[in-house]
Amino acid sequence: MPKSATAKSARKSSAKTSAAKKTAVVKKPVRKAAPKAAAKSPAGKLPEWNLADLYSSITAPEIARDLDKIDADCAAFEAAYKGKLAEETAKSNGGAWLAEAVRSYEAIDDLAGRLGSYAGLIHAGNTVDPAISKFYGDVSERITAASVHLLFFALELNRIEDDVIERAMQSPELGHYRPWIEDSRKDKPYQLEDRVEQLFHEKSQTGYGAFNRLFDQTIAGLRFKVGGKELAIEPTLTLLQDRDAAKRKAAGQALATTFKANERTFALITNTLSKDKEISDRWRGFQDVADSRHLNNRVEREVVDALVASVRAAYPKLSHRYYQLKAKWFGKKKLPHWDRNAPLPFAPTGTISWSDAQDMVLTAYGAFSPEMAGIAKRFFTDRWIDAPVRPGKAPGAFSHPTTPSAHPYVLMNYQGKPRDVMTLAHELGHGVHQVLAAKNGALMAPTPLTLAETASVFGEMLTFKRLLAQTKSAKQRQALLAGKVEDMINTVVRQIAFYSFERAVHTERRNGELTAERIGQLWLSVQNESLGPAIEIKPGYENFWMYIPHFIHSPFYVYAYAFGDCLVNSLYAVYENAQEGFAERYLAMLAAGGTKHYSELLAPFGLDAKDPTFWDGGLSVIAGMIDELEAMG
Repeated sequence: MPKSATAKSARKSSAKTSAAKKTAVVKKPVRKAAPKAAAKSPAGKLPEWNLADLYSSITAPEIARDLDKIDADCAAFEAAYKGKLAEETAKSNGGAWLAEAVRSYEAIDDLAGRLGSYAGLIHAGNTVDPAISKFYGDVSERITAASVHLLFFALELNRIEDDVIERAMQSPELGHYRPWIEDSRKDKPYQLEDRVEQLFHEKSQTGYGAFNRLFDQTIAGLRFKVGGKELAIEPTLTLLQDRDAAKRKAAGQALATTFKANERTFALITNTLSKDKEISDRWRGFQDVADSRHLNNRVEREVVDALVASVRAAYPKLSHRYYQLKAKWFGKKKLPHWDRNAPLPFAPTGTISWSDAQDMVLTAYGAFSPEMAGIAKRFFTDRWIDAPVRPGKAPGAFSHPTTPSAHPYVLMNYQGKPRDVMTLAHELGHGVHQVLAAKNGALMAPTPLTLAETASVFGEMLTFKRLLAQTKSAKQRQALLAGKVEDMINTVVRQIAFYSFERAVHTERRNGELTAERIGQLWLSVQNESLGPAIEIKPGYENFWMYIPHFIHSPFYVYAYAFGDCLVNSLYAVYENAQEGFAERYLAMLAAGGTKHYSELLAPFGLDAKDPTFWDGGLSVIAGMIDELEAMG
């Protein structure tokens, strides 16, 4: 997943069909015709994805055909099964009968996934093209309308008595779907009456779905004046990593100026979505503001609370200490906030070509597992990656699984920075995971978000360790270590600060609307706590919450990054201490997709996230790297 994009493997939420959500899992596309193979950039030729594996264009006749098929199949499914699940499942052949229903449901889900993914991806490549935006909206509406006919299925399935469903699952046909059925039935306490569920479902298009689109279109349309040029958000954010201090400052101030001019719009979006979530949570009976996310992730609240407490307690020995070190490297006592990710004075200069980035990642993957490298290579050879920066293209990066009958696609904005190489390794980790899990089918391929970031962060770690082992120069080692520490701080510390900010906003919103000023105060509170005294917060930073897409598209998702990073630190330690058979166990874990709880998947590695000391072990890896950097001076 992106370090700044979205949750792509989100499981269906309570009483919502996954088919209906396929249009919303991506932050959104490219061309009306098949894209060119490559675009020019300072990093060399960059590939543009070939979406023809889904559909040839937004006007392809197959799209109209498949939309009509979805309409017909959903209506036929309702006619065949609605009101019959409990009675038919209780019969002697109930397992086989229900299995046939689930297979039909899964086939619809797969086709809806193909349609929704294409619409989402085509929109992600160009969010400002009116024809593409209309296409995206129309497909979303068609799928939502058709899937109304499917809403009954999860509701009726969960009302079947436990002993009846257990007896039915003794049949091999239905037993195959046991993980999905048991997973679905965890939503049972939060289901509502059928017509209320239908209302929630249909109103989503004009409710949170509409405000998600408003955010995307607004953020893509913003322009930031830097040095006399009008820049989009992605190149402006990239300037915060420029070697020229004046450019970093100009970019930071330009972001502040444009955000300030648009603060009322973003405050409205944030207030509306927070209230929308509160209404849904209240009706469903969720107690805590993040409980619905924990249920989606199939993770216990106490496990997340322990993670958050451990990270917040570690701020002084992690981010505070590192930023003091970084300020010293720049000859200062404090760094302005726009220098937080500034390239280090001893970091190598130059642009990393796309071909070199590809070789770095594939070589690192191949040393771990030839099978893993082989899967990753297909993203390059088969044009499953869209890499160039383009006006209107969604910022950040993601790997979207599409649907098991197709394959994943990766979007990134590659500009030749060392961090871009790590982003490539990150997203390809997701991609490999999604390819391996696809064999489980549309219902059981998706992975809980707690493990969705594991493969991506592990891919980064493999690439980093490979580069570190090949480094001869002490300065290069220092630069690599510092770069990795910064990435881990951004993945762990920053994401837990984001989570704390979201909790504060959603909690306070329950008492009334928040002004942009108040939201900014909450933002500064968590940023000061997490960044520490060595980062000087300048005027304007109070509005930097506005561009974080996770807050809009997937509330409370962000802790999954910290979960994944700390988990991978522990997982990698197991690998270094006992490499024999590790790769096979690791790939088997990825291939399990959503068929097992994360605790079952971690057991073969001797890891237990419920252990109170588990998170401290992962955090100590980051602290150890800072120790080495301090020793270097």
